[in-house]
Amino acid sequence: MGKLFEEIDFRETPLGDLILQRRKYLQLDGLDVYEVKLGDAFLMSSMFHEVEEALSRLGLAALDGEGWDVVVGGLGLGYTAVAALDFPQIKELLVVDALEGVIDWHERELVPLGKTMNDDTRCRYVLGDFFKLAAAPGKGFDPDQAGRKFHAVLLDIDHSPRNLLASQNATFYTEEGLGKLAEQLHPGGVFALWSDDAPDDGFIADLGKVFREVGTHVVKFPNPLLETVSESTVYVAKL
Repeated sequence: MGKLFEEIDFRETPLGDLILQRRKYLQLDGLDVYEVKLGDAFLMSSMFHEVEEALSRLGLAALDGEGWDVVVGGLGLGYTAVAALDFPQIKELLVVDALEGVIDWHERELVPLGKTMNDDTRCRYVLGDFFKLAAAPGKGFDPDQAGRKFHAVLLDIDHSPRNLLASQNATFYTEEGLGKLAEQLHPGGVFALWSDDAPDDGFIADLGKVFREVGTHVVKFPNPLLETVSESTVYVAKL
């Protein structure tokens, strides 16, 4: 049967203790679930990944043409990135994460999707603070090419525009912060965001001041532990 619980990796970070663990749920036919914790907060569970995948599908569906250069902000367990790689139009995918440990898990293939990402030559990990890079258009997301522009940026880091992992991230979710991000997009480029909250009228208004088209999608997904249905939001904004 294997262990019911295993701590795969532990390391200290400036944001708190970072833990990768695996749990076997006997009530779900022995399902193995990978979980990521930062401090006391659960950041990610492989049991719930429908919205992370929807972020890529909905965001990239708004793009035209091919030969796309795309940024994913927040690696997590890799679901957003792998869903993006399903699009053959992608030329290169940069996955930005501020936690070296999370990138290391994927490079060492300690998580289920690590091999998929490592085997795809279009995918590259970038160690960095997404929000600092988003606020510096002259530098940008690619450490090898300052000022590079992208066709899409897909963001899955904070719980929502109001429920933040770090208070300093708040400036990103303003008209000014979104404007700086937009400078790093090609004309017709897309910004898409996952949020665990319902659509936020104030944030939608700020998006509308920067982007030509703004839409929201409420994504429903099952919670097998509670036997309920949960909802999250995907914002899609296009220049």
